[in-house]
Amino acid sequence: MKAIVLKNISNIEELRKNLVIEDIDIPKIKQDEVLVKIKYAALNHRDLWICKGLYAGIKLPVVLGSDCSGIVQEIGKDVTEINVGDEVVINPSHNWGEDENFQGKDFRILGLPENGTLQEYISINKKYIYKKPVHLDLTESSALPLAGLTAYRAVLKKAMVKENDNVVISGIGGGVSTFALLFSKAIGAKIFVTSGTQDKINKAIGFGAMGGVNYKVNDWEKNLAELTGKKIDVLIDGTAGETVIKIINIMSPGGRIVNYGVTTGNPKEIDFRKIFWKQLKLMGTTMGSDSDFGEMIGFIIKHKIRPVIDKIFGFEEYAEAFERMIKAEQLGKIVILIS
Repeated sequence: MKAIVLKNISNIEELRKNLVIEDIDIPKIKQDEVLVKIKYAALNHRDLWICKGLYAGIKLPVVLGSDCSGIVQEIGKDVTEINVGDEVVINPSHNWGEDENFQGKDFRILGLPENGTLQEYISINKKYIYKKPVHLDLTESSALPLAGLTAYRAVLKKAMVKENDNVVISGIGGGVSTFALLFSKAIGAKIFVTSGTQDKINKAIGFGAMGGVNYKVNDWEKNLAELTGKKIDVLIDGTAGETVIKIINIMSPGGRIVNYGVTTGNPKEIDFRKIFWKQLKLMGTTMGSDSDFGEMIGFIIKHKIRPVIDKIFGFEEYAEAFERMIKAEQLGKIVILIS
């Protein structure tokens, strides 16, 4: 079968040399596993960090990818809930552990160290297989797993967003931030976004945001305070850096800050006096448990949520797909047609 294999870590200019299509063996399934023919796979920033060598525990060569949708081709003898021909999605969060509050020491994410979803077939333990929501096609379903799970845990389990909360989502554009927008909207919150481009702000408004500010403009946080009526109950943040520092200054008392990434680096100086005086809650999150994934699928079905698909690339166009993410041109999920 064909697979997109990362051979070596390198700078982005050499991506096409080190991320290549190769023929590898179709995996054999065990008695409790399922063989899935992958139809679509979606990219995440995690794939990009691995390419750059900015991720722990890298083992090469490896097939990247954590997200996919596909059709069941074969089932092990102990598999009864899934049938050949079922259209499915895969939970990429493996071995979460016994405590729902945090991942255990054996936690891992599909796509490193095990081969991921940028290949034609994959074998997966039956407990990580879910039938795709019936209101979604296979393209949309491929966008759900990693970003949907991360956003669900951030919005519903950590921030506990409520109807009429004013929610700020920083750096709108990637998969997690767009899912956070869709989930918060479904709850009935009022959503505001930040971005470096007005085009992404306008698109976010089209998906349900009340408005947004450009963080490249001087004093953008003052514009955000005015836009929200000086009421910010929740910040869902994947950027960290200066964003968190400035929004802490304008957060409402009792506000909740949930961070799932540091795309702009670690904050240099945080005034903790404002955190304790305002009674703010500062929380970290990543991915989610098995139960979180099942709840996320149920939430999407209940609210008929459709993921935001940025662009679909052919299998041979995988390098262009990665380059689009490198340039931060996307709003929503970048999808690759696998087979």
